[in-house]
Amino acid sequence: MEIIFLVLTGGLIGLIVGITGVGGGALMTPALLLFGFPAHIAIGTDLWFAALTKTGGLLSHHKQGHVNWTIVRNLAMGSLPAAVLTGILLSSWSDAPENYAPLLKTALGFMLILTSIALLFRAKITALYSRQQNAQADASGSSLRLIGVGVVLGVFVTLSSVGAGAIGTAVLMIMFPYLVPKNIVGTDIAHAVPLTFIAGLVHLRLGNVDFVLLASLLAGSLPAIYLGSALSSRIPGRLLHPILASLLMLLGLKYALF
Repeated sequence: MEIIFLVLTGGLIGLIVGITGVGGGALMTPALLLFGFPAHIAIGTDLWFAALTKTGGLLSHHKQGHVNWTIVRNLAMGSLPAAVLTGILLSSWSDAPENYAPLLKTALGFMLILTSIALLFRAKITALYSRQQNAQADASGSSLRLIGVGVVLGVFVTLSSVGAGAIGTAVLMIMFPYLVPKNIVGTDIAHAVPLTFIAGLVHLRLGNVDFVLLASLLAGSLPAIYLGSALSSRIPGRLLHPILASLLMLLGLKYALF
């Protein structure tokens, strides 16, 4: 019965992700915490969930030429080492994950708050992007900034499993307004896959991954994501964004402050 419940949970979240495009981590990890899973298991398992579900999107965007690999490389130069270093620090902190669980929850709360803000102001960011769409910027000239952004994402995605999607997309829209939406999405996914994979390996090394839980969530979410994508034209995601943003803000405050 528990497995069926987890499959249904994965399906519901996959459906919401397909309709709204909101990152699964921002929804899945809080859901697992609310269902009583420890923070380290929820975060570690969700990182593998994200890596596996986004891989198909990466292959598709790469095939269609939507990925700016220069930006991906510069982000990864900061994020991947930062993810590994974060794992080393967690491991040296304590052998018992319960000891660093409060840090994970606080990081999760912080990233949920940022994600909710990104959702609430998505329209303004998009408008700014549209006004500056003809402005050009050299991706290689922004390499140091991108590496710095990558470091921040590497640390917080490893600690919370949240941020590689919504936060990464918002950053790219602000830093590179000349990129069209499909390139922003493709580039963000291309960076999110190796980041979540490395962060997932970090948590696997720490013993924070539940593969039965992972398989159950994938069984429900993968078909539901495709269904949600098909329904997105009939149920515009923008109608749900304010509701989801408010929910994420409340959850973020809960985990960040309590």
